Amino acid sequence: MKKVRLGFNIDHVATIRNARGGPHPDPLRAAQEAISAGADGITMHLREDRRHIRDEDVARVRAAISAPLNLEMAVTDEMLGIALKTRPHAVCLVPEKRQEVTTEGGLDAAGMAGTLKPFVARLSEAGIRVSLFIDPEEAQVDAAALIGAPVVELHTGTYAEKDGAAGELARLAAAAERAAQAGIECHAGHGLTFENVTPVAALAPVAELNIGHYLVGEAVFSGLPFVIAHMKELIARARQP
Repeated sequence: MKKVRLGFNIDHVATIRNARGGPHPDPLRAAQEAISAGADGITMHLREDRRHIRDEDVARVRAAISAPLNLEMAVTDEMLGIALKTRPHAVCLVPEKRQEVTTEGGLDAAGMAGTLKPFVARLSEAGIRVSLFIDPEEAQVDAAALIGAPVVELHTGTYAEKDGAAGELARLAAAAERAAQAGIECHAGHGLTFENVTPVAALAPVAELNIGHYLVGEAVFSGLPFVIAHMKELIARARQP
């Protein structure tokens, strides 16, 4: 099987920086060190309230790294303008509620098809690869196909919250297989750790995992290069016979 890429989400490096209001720790430095340690790309979520990543972070990271940048964002005119100006490698469209602590679930692609289809088209026409962050439901995968999204990212939060329960893994497996059948590349992320990543990484259709909060937290104890390298090792080992 093909190897699974690791996208490192730097949002919570910015959270730590913003707690003191100064420049340290620098999200760009975290991105650069993660890439040096083996991360295949960088993910960052520019929220409407700018609670962690800021506009200047996106611009600096986009200008300074050669690895793919995946910009997570809400489906708004403001974010569309930023994406078209910045031209990241990829955009992942996510639901966003001002009151939430973190993303609580996937986009309702089926219910938002009329809004999402022209939005995805605008980004695709600009040469930006678009993914939809969705719950692992076959109906949502089918909607993504009709919308024209080339990629879906399956929300693994419920799987993580239920300690990798077999039923949740089965939902992820079925949705990933549905995406493969529809010719859609499948990514996954949210709540993945050293302890629960292996079964998800072993799903044959999964091409990329995006992981951030856990790795930033573990880096406090073990250092960023170690946690990136160890996560890459676990992901690679999941694909070995």
